Amino acid sequence: MNVDPSDWAILERLRRAFLNGTAGESDYWLSPADLAAYDATFAQRIGWKWDFVLEDLHRLGWSPPAGPLLDWGCGSGIASRAFLDQFPSSDVTPVHYWDRSAKAMEYAAHKARTRFPGRTFVPGTVETPAVLLLSHVLTELAPPQVEALLASFSSVTSVIWVEPGTYDASLALIAIRERLRQEFPPIAPCPHTGACGILAPGNEPHWCHHFAAPPPGVFTDPFWGKFAQMLGIDLRSVPLSYLVLDRRPLGLPKPDTARRIGRPWTNKVDARFIACSAAAVAEAQFPKRTFPELWRNARKDRLPSLQTWERVDGTIVNVR
Repeated sequence: MNVDPSDWAILERLRRAFLNGTAGESDYWLSPADLAAYDATFAQRIGWKWDFVLEDLHRLGWSPPAGPLLDWGCGSGIASRAFLDQFPSSDVTPVHYWDRSAKAMEYAAHKARTRFPGRTFVPGTVETPAVLLLSHVLTELAPPQVEALLASFSSVTSVIWVEPGTYDASLALIAIRERLRQEFPPIAPCPHTGACGILAPGNEPHWCHHFAAPPPGVFTDPFWGKFAQMLGIDLRSVPLSYLVLDRRPLGLPKPDTARRIGRPWTNKVDARFIACSAAAVAEAQFPKRTFPELWRNARKDRLPSLQTWERVDGTIVNVR
């Protein structure tokens, strides 16, 4: 992307609104140039988060239901583009875009038509979407707006919801999960449908968050280097929280499957991390001597997010 001084001014203005909590007060898309600058930068980082989530769904064997898709609070439409990249042969049609900004809806639909010429893209909402995508909306919604949004879930088959990996965003998604899990089962990141273990006494310091990996070329690209320097962003850290709900009976992972939360930490003897399973959210560990390759992956922060382990008193003794 060729960035001129006006583009940097746009990005700085948008980042201030996102960081100081004023983004929800009014429409911040002042022109198509705002959306183009955002789509080439901040939206790409959000797209990396969506790739993490959608690749996770692939591993779980999930596939989207047929019917309309609604990208709600679409912004530049990065969520639905990432979705169609990951599920190119899916029967989700048409794709609808809703945002408080007419400029954003038109931009998202136009961008998608260019990328996926064989599909139908419609600015505006739809009452009965089969798939609902939500991306980074909680920080811009007042409680009554969240309530109205949740009420709309009654007609939806699948919800994929991605938010920043902050403590507050994670607990907000957990509260929604707990409220809906009886009628709308969670399938990710949760390896079970019972009560969330984060809410158990003693787990107050923890929150359900994960880290997406930027494409390798980002770290050698002069544009991204300048982006990081100008806006004070660490390109290595792409934290997210997410929640996937689906009314269809998809089957759950094995009872001894666990989801790693946050980053692992290592020393010369072992690797440790917080793991979520049907039993509890608790610290797990494995000895370096027993699992040298797994330890090296943990040290490089490449430990797979979802695994099936056999544990004895919190120590992993077998990996399947």
